[in-house]
Amino acid sequence: MSDTRDSIERHIREDPGVHFNELVRTLDLAPGQVQYHVRKLRRRSAVVTDELFGRTHYYPPEYDEWERAALALLRRETSAEIVAALLDEGPSRPVDIAESVGIARSTLSWHTERLAEAGLLEKRYDGHQLAVVDADRTAELLDTADPRLPERLVDRFTRLVDALLE
Repeated sequence: MSDTRDSIERHIREDPGVHFNELVRTLDLAPGQVQYHVRKLRRRSAVVTDELFGRTHYYPPEYDEWERAALALLRRETSAEIVAALLDEGPSRPVDIAESVGIARSTLSWHTERLAEAGLLEKRYDGHQLAVVDADRTAELLDTADPRLPERLVDRFTRLVDALLE
């Protein structure tokens, strides 16, 4: 096996849920080079590829479908902060979480729709609350996920716009 393929596989193991552009950027490889080696890794089942939320993410094969979706979302700073707030505070009203995280309700809604779709959160209409579905498993994945600079910049720009519109 090649050194390039080894480094791609190692990076995916160390950073599950990494997306294609981040792999190219972080490893300083050409896009075609990454595509070629990922294709080889997929053929021997060393890597799993998943199209989630507009990006192609890469995972070690031991991650199940729920974990893959969770990691793809938790790599976004705002989604991670929403989940962390709910883990700290327990089931909460959306307005309280938006205030706690410092985002507009529309931004909260965008993130919670995806988090609920992936099975991380549930919306309880009997009191208009948000709650984490599997707190222990979600907390473990939250520790694994690490929002990267590009995701942080997008989330922070959104917060800036939210603050300007208030």
